[in-house]
Amino acid sequence: MKQANAKSKLLNAALKLIRTSGYEATAVDDLCTEAGVTKGAFFHHFKSKQDLAVAAAAHWSKITGALFASAPYHDYEDPLDQLVAYIDFRAQLLEGRSIPEATCLLGTMVQETFETSPAIRDACLAGIAGHADTIAGIIRAAKERHAPRATWSAESLALHTQAVLQGAFILAKARNDMEIARESILHLRRYVELLFHHAKED
Repeated sequence: MKQANAKSKLLNAALKLIRTSGYEATAVDDLCTEAGVTKGAFFHHFKSKQDLAVAAAAHWSKITGALFASAPYHDYEDPLDQLVAYIDFRAQLLEGRSIPEATCLLGTMVQETFETSPAIRDACLAGIAGHADTIAGIIRAAKERHAPRATWSAESLALHTQAVLQGAFILAKARNDMEIARESILHLRRYVELLFHHAKED
């Protein structure tokens, strides 16, 4: 039980420290200190910091997956209403949070490691693409109901939503201001509404 607890503590420490300081700047010693475990406990569970990062990506996807699965946007009957409410929910997740708390572990890690660590890159892609797939299901249903003749695909729009969100986080970090991320998400909402509006008129 203690060993499992140590592993969970290390994974949660990784979520916090990597989003705050970045992957490269986060040392094994930092992770152990934050988790309150020994270095021996770290290497009992993980072969390396890279091994922990790959596991942290899956841990992040599990936590956020549960959050989104129980989110209120699922309560809407119309899938287009669900999609708009999903975007609103993403904006709500920024409220009362610092930039590190509000931003995505996967986007943070992949920016640093896409060339140096294929294993981390692939783990981050799996998480981002996996979430996009769940949104694509909503978009596909909305497209069938409201824009069946539209030439764009549900998959491409789902990935675009993630591109906007990740880009919004980068801008927030660059400006040290979460407000620009909120504005970007609001523009995404407008874009989606216009996209479906024009599709209905075609």
